[in-house]
Amino acid sequence: MSPAYAIRAGGDPVHIRNKKQSMADLKLRRLTELNLRLREDLDRPRVKLSEAAMGLITYTNQTKDFMVPQLWGPVDRRDDPYAPQQSGGCCAVM
Repeated sequence: MSPAYAIRAGGDPVHIRNKKQSMADLKLRRLTELNLRLREDLDRPRVKLSEAAMGLITYTNQTKDFMVPQLWGPVDRRDDPYAPQQSGGCCAVM
């Protein structure tokens, strides 16, 4: 009768060492890539919040918004990009 369980050999120690080394190399490469991405994020130019807020306020005060006629007054139809376009008819034949 054959045994129910067989004892496996531990394997080649050189193969195990190479596998551990390749895993360590993989971890090192991932950490190096992460470090590079973090350095790129750190080098990205920043704008202070107060400057960004002032820029946004200036833009909204100087740029006419046709969707808010209460603030800017009535808009001429030819200047309003949201007004329905008037055409000569319902279709064009070429």
